[in-house]
Amino acid sequence: MPRRTQSSLTPAQLEIMNLFWEQGELGVAQVWELLSKRRRVARNTAQTMLTRLVERGWLKVRAEGNAFYFRAGRPRGSTLRGIVGQLVDSAFAGSATGLVMALLEDRQLSPEEAQRIRELIDRGQEEKQ
Repeated sequence: MPRRTQSSLTPAQLEIMNLFWEQGELGVAQVWELLSKRRRVARNTAQTMLTRLVERGWLKVRAEGNAFYFRAGRPRGSTLRGIVGQLVDSAFAGSATGLVMALLEDRQLSPEEAQRIRELIDRGQEEKQ
């Protein structure tokens, strides 16, 4: 049975959350400016998305005068693990090997990336023993 995340993010919401995980606390104007560098988005749309993320617990908000500042309400690591876990369960029938094979078939790894992946696998196996 596929696992469900408590409150899934749309691709646009994940894009916004990545801004907070990378930048820390941001105001509405800053979020709108950063998003506008990537694609056309109305300031009101950015504000609405932030409000919805606050309502769903993804963002925390604080007021300072007439301005509102937002920060991530959930950690990046556990969120991404949940997203990847859901992907593995739904697209690869729970097979991490299937996910890795799909990635390797579609990407050219540098020797450094390949070595880093080997180290991660080795460390993961050591931690489980």
